[in-house]
Amino acid sequence: MAILQALQQTSSPITGSSSSAVSPENFIKCLKKFYHHWKEDKSNLWESSSAIAVATPPLSDDIRYKKSLALSMWFFGRELPETIMLFTDRQIHVMCKQKGCDVLKPLKIHVSKAVSVDIVLHSLAKGDNGSSLMDDILRAVCSHSESKSVVIGHLAREKPQGKVLEAWSEKLNGSGLRLSDVSSGISDLLAVKDATEIMYVKKAAYLTASVVRKYVVSKLEKIIADERKVPHSKLTDLTQKILLSPLKVDVKLKAENVDICYPPIFQSGGKYDLRPSASSNSDDLYYDSGSLIVCALGAKYSSYCSNVARTFLIDCDGEKCNAYKVLRQAHDAAIAALKPGSKVSDSYQAAVSVVRDKAPELVPFLTKSAGTGIGLEFRETWLSLNEKNDRILKEGMVFNVSLGFQNLLEKNSDYKNKEYSLWLADTVLVCKEKPHVLTAFVSKADDDAFYSFDEEKAESPSVKLSLNAQVMVPEKPVLKEELMLPLKENLRSRSRTAKEDLRKQLQAEILQKRTAVTAMNSNASNQKSLEGRGLRAVGELVAYKKASDIPCSNLSEIQVDKQNEAILLPIYGVIVPFHVCTVKKAEIRGDSSRVFVCITFNVPGTASNLQDPSLKTNANRIFLKAATFISKDRKHAEEVIQLTRTIQRGVTERARRASLVSQERLQLCAGMTRDRIQLMDLWIRPTFAGRGRKAPGTLVVHVNGFQYSASKSEKVDIMFCNIKHAFFQPAVREMITLLHFHLYNDIMVGNKKTRDVQFYIEVMDTVESVGLSRRLAWDPDEIEEEKRERERRKGINMQFEVFVKRVNSIWSQPKFDQLSLQFETPSQKHGFNGVHGRSTCFIVPAPSCLVQLVESPFLVTSLREVDIVCLERVALGQKSFDMVFVFQDLSRDVVRIEVIPMTSYEEIKDWLSQSNMKYYESKLNLSWRKVLKQIMNDPELDGKNRWEFLNPDASDSGSESSETEDEQYEPSDADSCSESDDEDSGSESVVDSSQDDDAMDGSEDDDGDAAESWDEMERKAREADMEMGSESASEDERQRRREKALAKSRRPNHPQAKGSAQKRQRTN
Repeated sequence: MAILQALQQTSSPITGSSSSAVSPENFIKCLKKFYHHWKEDKSNLWESSSAIAVATPPLSDDIRYKKSLALSMWFFGRELPETIMLFTDRQIHVMCKQKGCDVLKPLKIHVSKAVSVDIVLHSLAKGDNGSSLMDDILRAVCSHSESKSVVIGHLAREKPQGKVLEAWSEKLNGSGLRLSDVSSGISDLLAVKDATEIMYVKKAAYLTASVVRKYVVSKLEKIIADERKVPHSKLTDLTQKILLSPLKVDVKLKAENVDICYPPIFQSGGKYDLRPSASSNSDDLYYDSGSLIVCALGAKYSSYCSNVARTFLIDCDGEKCNAYKVLRQAHDAAIAALKPGSKVSDSYQAAVSVVRDKAPELVPFLTKSAGTGIGLEFRETWLSLNEKNDRILKEGMVFNVSLGFQNLLEKNSDYKNKEYSLWLADTVLVCKEKPHVLTAFVSKADDDAFYSFDEEKAESPSVKLSLNAQVMVPEKPVLKEELMLPLKENLRSRSRTAKEDLRKQLQAEILQKRTAVTAMNSNASNQKSLEGRGLRAVGELVAYKKASDIPCSNLSEIQVDKQNEAILLPIYGVIVPFHVCTVKKAEIRGDSSRVFVCITFNVPGTASNLQDPSLKTNANRIFLKAATFISKDRKHAEEVIQLTRTIQRGVTERARRASLVSQERLQLCAGMTRDRIQLMDLWIRPTFAGRGRKAPGTLVVHVNGFQYSASKSEKVDIMFCNIKHAFFQPAVREMITLLHFHLYNDIMVGNKKTRDVQFYIEVMDTVESVGLSRRLAWDPDEIEEEKRERERRKGINMQFEVFVKRVNSIWSQPKFDQLSLQFETPSQKHGFNGVHGRSTCFIVPAPSCLVQLVESPFLVTSLREVDIVCLERVALGQKSFDMVFVFQDLSRDVVRIEVIPMTSYEEIKDWLSQSNMKYYESKLNLSWRKVLKQIMNDPELDGKNRWEFLNPDASDSGSESSETEDEQYEPSDADSCSESDDEDSGSESVVDSSQDDDAMDGSEDDDGDAAESWDEMERKAREADMEMGSESASEDERQRRREKALAKSRRPNHPQAKGSAQKRQRTN
């Protein structure tokens, strides 16, 4: 809780590297503390120094820890490269480049008033080593010194880097002045952290623990469960990217303030090095029975460090498990000994005492220290937790308590498990009462470190099993439950196998039933659907039936015939008529002196709402694409354009209304009675044109339908016989309570044609709450407001429930039995996230449909019209998959839901089986337009075997009986089809190569078998890049890209200049 509160606090203005300005308040505070510490321990820690010199090295991309850089960061909140600072009692001499002088110049006045110390800046010219400036600084120090012997304290252990620091080192050594090492003084100065520094350490520790818990643990569990081969070095790279992007683990920290303390460490397979300076090798992660995995990582926030290390034991025997238990107890003892007033050595001695008492044979293998202090430096050796350090602990110190057993030996084991090591590390803050473990967010308990994948061990009495567990794993605490979900869903256990076999058996029964129904109803059209009845196709566009009907005019100008809906264009002195529906765009260009009227026409291949149906039948003819006219009368040109657009809007409206089905007349209830069923203050979607959401309306139930009225002129009638599905969704996850009607035939809402009409109320006013000042958690006004919101939500839901019950009672009357109407409530519990349309939304199943009713466009998929469901991109290593609904009417487009998280995979399969839906699994995306076209054109395919090509058991690719990874690769049905399509120019591929980003991320983690050569893989990658389109692109657009790429690959190689355009062949 304290860590979360620290994350919510407002940051101090001295965050550091991201800001070019230096906080005067922070610098003065640190300067006062520095001079006070120097005066108090001048003879002891500061070696009686009369001046202290600190030189910072130049910039470097390497991770390095130096006291000079730590002191610069502590003073200024940033690193000042190639800077020499010399502190005396009265002056501070700073030699740096002009940029650094500009940063420090505003501090001079503040420091002079607050500390009575003058800052003297020496600007270093570009290319100069500053030798003359150094002489001036040393002379000034000698002249202001009260004693005859001047002692200059410096960091003797830091080797000079760069020509400036080398020149300074030579000046000091050749000056004849006495030099002393003040590293101890600076270490003690930085040992105790103030409130701001502690907050930075807490943020860094929370980030480190979050990455381990939310990413590293789940990543390792998934790799082990999927039995994949992943190198240690790849795990290091992936974890480092997560550390540098805190939002990926739901940690709201600015990425520019975050860095790594060292590259994350992953070790297994008998090769262990328990030092932060160690590196991950390129060996694959080893997780066979009896193995151990050691991981360690550290993060910095505003240059303050944190660290955590954990060890995971895979199917280990009692010897290794007991060693881990001893280490954990010793680690806890070392942490508990960190109390103010105690000696630093007490921590290590407490750990040694536990090991000597529990397992004395392990004492020689214990690390020589229990960690070090941590802060701006990752290893503050001044506070090393060893048995010889007698310094006193103080409140506010922070330690990296790191303890381990190095190079333990196990008998009767393979060479990779014979030598093993154990490592635990945590970031700990010394507090007044008891130590605070800042990385306790990731557990180190035995149940969280021991993993059992062996069924025989899981069945042994020594392993406790959870009552509700479906897999053989040790019982976990509540904290670990969410971390173990991916593992529980993927462990290879007998219960998982039985469940999968039961599901396959149920799917076989569903297929048999559906085959029988399809045989009895071969036309698949015996439903009571009214869908599409009464639709009238738009005929061929004709402006004039014969040439004599064209109006004669001697004027050479553009004219508009409103009666015949035509535009007359003068072309070579002849008036040529065009129907307004053939015009795609008309606009005016040019200035006041010369006006150009540009008219663009519809041609084959262009998309427009007003198209002539004859474009497809006459696609081989020559069409006029555009015409431009010069006009001297701008007013006349504007009138022509405006009139053309007005006629087009009228034609569009008439065509839209012509496709509507005439409905029966609404029978209104007689008079105003108390028993009138209605809901008031409802909004409607789609909204009325021009009004938006200015006024709510009332929904009233009449004899044979609903009527919604927002005003006298704005009414919508919904007949009971036109309702296909009705839904009631209370406000549970969302902020609205709604009624949704999915219709058989389109109706007009204002000037919009729609098949989905929704009425809703917002249960919470989300607009007024934006921008309000933050209140306290226990603010009485805030509590009262939340109480009112809960009551409002409950009251609105209750009103809708009463309305739904009364309407259901009406629909239960015998006269409405044929309609089979009833309000359905979607199951929020079984919902999942997916991409429908162009955005991610929450999709929920209803008793007869799969719906998404909150965001537009709505999704209502009737399950009784679905023939099969195909789960695409289902493969090891994938983070998400797609779901495609194929309807019994093969002429309908499929419904696709993309990027569904793999965590919902098992639950969706269970729901499909419970809904008697036949589903198939595919590793690739299919081009369903071509698949359905091929099935419809093949009369020999019946309802039973037309989907057999999707059955993984019938193909070679999906076989689970592959015995070894070295087995020869055999292509699946889809692969064979794809390869044959590349060879045959007349065939079409049914495999869709366009996949989402999650699929590509997953394929990076999947090792796979090296069955193809590099040249072959590069060729396929180039083809995939050409075929790849936007995720939101339609299936037609993706198909056009694939056909275009295929045509380019089959085109003969003719010499052609780079960048020249291909000429289209003209047919006469």
